[in-house]
Amino acid sequence: MTTRIMSLSEHPELMDEMAQWFCEKWHIPKEEYEKSMARCLENKGAVPQWFAAYEGNRIVCGAGVIENDFHNRPDLTPNVCAVYTEPDRRGRGLAGALLEHICLDMKARGICTLYLLTDHIGFYERYGWVFLCMVQGEGEEQPSRMYVHNM
Repeated sequence: MTTRIMSLSEHPELMDEMAQWFCEKWHIPKEEYEKSMARCLENKGAVPQWFAAYEGNRIVCGAGVIENDFHNRPDLTPNVCAVYTEPDRRGRGLAGALLEHICLDMKARGICTLYLLTDHIGFYERYGWVFLCMVQGEGEEQPSRMYVHNM
């Protein structure tokens, strides 16, 4: 099945569906996603941005770009956030394709460096991300890994 990567800024009609999907995956109130997505559509600036990979009418992978992914290093911005692939679609390169799409999109918007906060080791390195440092996530007991990607 063909995968299509959709940008919310180019497809505002997807806002409700995307907000609901991210809410279900990350257990953050849908309203929080709606606020960020509304800023994406109103602002027309580089950040925030939201993306989803579709197979047919189903979202199978998604991610956003926001100023700060709830950590104590506001100088490391903007951040790719909420990267998620549906369990039955993992291992097929969807997240890698989405990350590549995001990097190209952000570069076209004048953003040449992106950051990403994660607890994963080894996954993002496959896609050109480099471990930068440990940062303290808001409400987290242990620091998390911060990665950087330069285009």
